[in-house]
Amino acid sequence: MPKYLLLKHYRGAPAAVNDVPMDQWTPEEVSAHMRYMKDFGARLESTGEFVEHQALSPEGTFVRYGGEGKPPVTDGPFAETKDLIAGWAIIDVETYERALELAAELSAAPGAGGKPIHEWLEIRPFLTAPPTITE
Repeated sequence: MPKYLLLKHYRGAPAAVNDVPMDQWTPEEVSAHMRYMKDFGARLESTGEFVEHQALSPEGTFVRYGGEGKPPVTDGPFAETKDLIAGWAIIDVETYERALELAAELSAAPGAGGKPIHEWLEIRPFLTAPPTITE
């Protein structure tokens, strides 16, 4: 079965319908959202479609190799994932259509006011074989 990465974005995608940042939600709204995510994972685990999911902390550092004997370069000039990616889920499903269905369901997680967020999710298939070079 193909595996897909579902990325939840802080920004960089079109705005969600219920576009209230989580730091402005009540504790009850945050709890309801987290419970929805946990229940979503548990249901997919029971069908064999769940691999893993995780929310990400906003802290992080962008790093690249600085050269032999030099310290790594950190917090480069590019957009950093700590500003973009809120979390992810890995699913293992039979078809791309099923991945779309599950991503749409995940998009409806509750947010501010208990209403569905209707956020955009990015679906990325795992690379199953290295690309081939043709001449």
